[in-house]
Amino acid sequence: MTRALIPALLALLVAAMLASLLAGQVWLTPADVVRGLGGGPSLAGLIVSEVRLPRVVLGVLVGGILGLSGAVLQGLLRNPLAEPGLLGVSSGASLGAVIAIYYGVSGTLTLAAPVFGLAGALVTAGTALALARGGGTATLILAGAAVSAIAAAGVALALNLAPNPYAAYEITTWLLGSLADRSWDHVELAAPFIAAGAVLLALTGRSLDALALGEAQAESLGIDVRRTRLLALGGTALGVGAATALTGAIGFVGLVAPHLVRPLVGHRPGATLVPATLAGAIIVTLADIAVRVLPSPPELKLGVLVSLIGAPFFLWLVLHMRGRMP
Repeated sequence: MTRALIPALLALLVAAMLASLLAGQVWLTPADVVRGLGGGPSLAGLIVSEVRLPRVVLGVLVGGILGLSGAVLQGLLRNPLAEPGLLGVSSGASLGAVIAIYYGVSGTLTLAAPVFGLAGALVTAGTALALARGGGTATLILAGAAVSAIAAAGVALALNLAPNPYAAYEITTWLLGSLADRSWDHVELAAPFIAAGAVLLALTGRSLDALALGEAQAESLGIDVRRTRLLALGGTALGVGAATALTGAIGFVGLVAPHLVRPLVGHRPGATLVPATLAGAIIVTLADIAVRVLPSPPELKLGVLVSLIGAPFFLWLVLHMRGRMP
């Protein structure tokens, strides 16, 4: 099962990506997609190359980094309920993008909201790390929760003081999370940061296996716990910060994806990383197909649909854990 898991997930991801190129208000045939990928001068080619393909690529990047960061944080914090939002990264990215929208910078510069969002994620992650300096895992969780609450309060304040209804609507729409209207410019902006974040997170694999025994035991095995924590937080800030800055808040993927694959890899934290990455990419890609084909006059936002699916899973997870607690 373990050996076949990654090839099976890769095959499912490729199938989901191809289906995403076909689906939408205008359904395309496989022949249309092939011609579009070949760069043929046609309406189908324009839809594929300039509308759907950037959306598919960005969805895979976003879902992958959310799944990977969730797996790393659950292993690092030894907490099955951990996910990127726990450390304030998502809230910081949201606040940065909201500031750009609130002050009208996004109306002048197309990529202002993503750039401000990335800066917000890095600032909040750095603040959480500084607050937790010298403390343990519990201190880091508390620092992340505090920073996240402050960032969320800033977002609420911006909505409350929005200069006009249009600004409030734009902020609210962005916060719901979506891959719609994303272009190759957005992919080019996000991809380097997501890739850098993924590399940092991947470097924690061996350490996570040792940390499953506890921090003291991991240190006795030669693991630098502080370095592992820096890699995890830095990778999450870069990767998830860039993803959230581009698409808005998409919750629960980082929570759900690791749990779907963990039983299939023997519950080893390090072995969960690659399968969780692929599972996260599949979840976001399939959810993005759903928001395009569901009969809803305004397109259902991706973040809303993922939350509707993820929230019941989160509740089940809590109840499952309660049943296992002494």
